Amino acid sequence: MEKEFLSEKTFNIKDITVSASCPSNIALIKYWGKYSRQIPANPSISYTLNHCRTNTTLEFSSGGHFSVQTFLSGNEELKFADKIEKYFRSIEPYLPWILQGQYIIRTENTFPHSSGIASSASGFGAIAKCLMEVDDAFSGERGIEYKMKKASFLARLGSGSACRSLFEGLVVWGNTSEVDGSSDLFAVRYPDSEVHPVFRDFNDWVLLIHEGEKSVSSTVGHGLMNTNPYAQRRFQEAHENFTLLKEILRNGDMEGFIKLVEHEALTLHAMMMMSEPAFILMKTGTLAVINKIWEFRKSTGLPLFFTLDAGANVHLLFPNNGTEGLIKEFIEAELLQHTQNNGVVKDVMTFL
Repeated sequence: MEKEFLSEKTFNIKDITVSASCPSNIALIKYWGKYSRQIPANPSISYTLNHCRTNTTLEFSSGGHFSVQTFLSGNEELKFADKIEKYFRSIEPYLPWILQGQYIIRTENTFPHSSGIASSASGFGAIAKCLMEVDDAFSGERGIEYKMKKASFLARLGSGSACRSLFEGLVVWGNTSEVDGSSDLFAVRYPDSEVHPVFRDFNDWVLLIHEGEKSVSSTVGHGLMNTNPYAQRRFQEAHENFTLLKEILRNGDMEGFIKLVEHEALTLHAMMMMSEPAFILMKTGTLAVINKIWEFRKSTGLPLFFTLDAGANVHLLFPNNGTEGLIKEFIEAELLQHTQNNGVVKDVMTFL
């Protein structure tokens, strides 16, 4: 299927500047473990955030020696430039013009760095959208559906989860019989008609338990799944959880949704603890917050729950259903004290 993204067209190469914005996302069923060329070992599904975004401007100067300069919030980032150079070289079969000039890439995030929000997802998503704008200018306009699919394909080759950030709402990446059109090569939107209204307007408040760099990168963590004795069972469980989630989303089963999402988050960290070598990314504050959430939900019955990425910070999920006021009061009174600097990033996932 990669052949549909190969290009042998004649290009009208010229100087051009394009801009794009792309949100981050938070996975509900987790992607953890991959094969070569960023092929996921199991399917995943995520909510796309509304406000936490990367805004990117790409300046292309045609001719001359291929080079890349990158700036994050106005500061030049040499390591990121090296990473983007390697990425551009790797996707030349799909964009044959890509090495025929110099690039200046300026990017800014609307959220703090190392905040537990996937900046690689929004960052590579924004770059992929810019590249498709340039490709259109050089080779002629194509349909929006093809552009979005190829942008998702290209984003995946930079950062796996980035392919999900190209679409709004609930988004699926990885081949599963539960979702028509799903693929290991790009992401697709989960059908809105199959999502109960209760799941279409959610809050995601990210508690910044730890604001520094992680002790183990996600790339290393994915690699350790290759020798994890529980990996195959985990991959099978992800498929099983898709079957469960499909029914949950259809019938509005909030209790089932909470149970599945929290189980997926804890399973992700269990895989880290059962790797060789083992590693733990949760902090004391992470565990304190989780226990307080469980106690609050038990005593009030209110739908506050959590998910985790590969780090210590906690994503607090709760619907806008009339109970959010009490939940927000609890978060501010009881949970913010466990953050590093009273840090919280407030976002929503809305697709009504």
